[in-house]
Amino acid sequence: MAFLFQKFQEAVRTLAKSPTFARDPRHLQFEADVNRLFLYTSYNRLGRNADEKDAEEIIEMAAKASVVDQQKQVHENVHSQIKVLCGAMDDILLPDSDSVPGLDHSSAMSNGSPRRSGLSLAVGRAPRLSQQPVVSPTRSLTQIELSKTLKGRVGYTLELKPSQIAHPEAGQGLFLSGETEAGAVVAFYPGVIYSPAYYRNIPGYPRIDAHNSYLITRYDSIIINAQPWGQGGESREAWDGAFEPDHNGPARSEAARIWKILSSPSETRSPTNSEVLERRNPLAFGHFANHPQRGEAPNVMVCPYDFPVQEKEMRPYIPNIPFGSDSDIKMRRVGSFWFKSRGSGGSEMDAPALKTLVLVATRRVADEELLLNYRLSNAKRRPSWYFPVDEEEDRKRWS
Repeated sequence: MAFLFQKFQEAVRTLAKSPTFARDPRHLQFEADVNRLFLYTSYNRLGRNADEKDAEEIIEMAAKASVVDQQKQVHENVHSQIKVLCGAMDDILLPDSDSVPGLDHSSAMSNGSPRRSGLSLAVGRAPRLSQQPVVSPTRSLTQIELSKTLKGRVGYTLELKPSQIAHPEAGQGLFLSGETEAGAVVAFYPGVIYSPAYYRNIPGYPRIDAHNSYLITRYDSIIINAQPWGQGGESREAWDGAFEPDHNGPARSEAARIWKILSSPSETRSPTNSEVLERRNPLAFGHFANHPQRGEAPNVMVCPYDFPVQEKEMRPYIPNIPFGSDSDIKMRRVGSFWFKSRGSGGSEMDAPALKTLVLVATRRVADEELLLNYRLSNAKRRPSWYFPVDEEEDRKRWS
């Protein structure tokens, strides 16, 4: 298995420099990342019984297949892994019948008026009176108990401990307890999902990162805010992303005011309703992964994952909710600005999906801290603790 992984690693290094990728630097980096994810997740799917012929076939596909085809395969590879993880948590948490002792019935929701969420407070709108989702009973395990049991099922889990990164702002680090191979999905990036149509609804807008280090952006400009998720919870519950933002930030500049007017979405949109989510999910800690210190290499990378919402059984374990609804809002980007336009909706072939992110291992990981290349923009002043893993990748990512 180690020999096959060396072949894949060599393919990653070679194909990343391929002249066949797009000429636009940002899209070039996107295609290079898709290529890496294709190789890593396909390697993982081969399993321990793979032979050299299988590996060479995948490497050849990586060199010839279109980026679109590779994206589809990455999604299939990742989805199959997440399905196994969700199934394992189902087996642990769901009772065989309501008569089984030790069930947590406390989280069952009434159909009364919903409480005011932090998101609705942030935008100054009253909540809609709607029927609240009913939370099915689960076994009364703590988050730690679920984590330990999951490790016994799949071979690994996650822990939060003081980071081993040597700078005072490192804080809590994300550690993998157990072991897993390259290409494994090791963490979800939880939180509230914002499309460009709802950027101004992100707490703290327009300086959204002034007091929030738990924001991440996908290549398609989707922003995920993990700050409301925190360290999860101790039950399965109807979660609405409630969070009290800091309103005491600096005053908005005139440029920021104009940006807001130009990109302002529909004023009639409402915040998201609550969704029944498993707040004990021990893998929903991707936002605690630190950037490696100088001389260290990352061992995970971000992977876009569009979760098909029709997978009802898996839904509680996907720790994300969307802000608003984009069913009839389209956003067009011109330079640094987003303009809204209304269309007939997406393609009829497109199934509804939550645009999320997961962390994928880039090598075998065993009982160690997970490190993620933050790829901070070099157009802005970067923190003193930030040392670029690859300056060229940072430049391409934000060009």
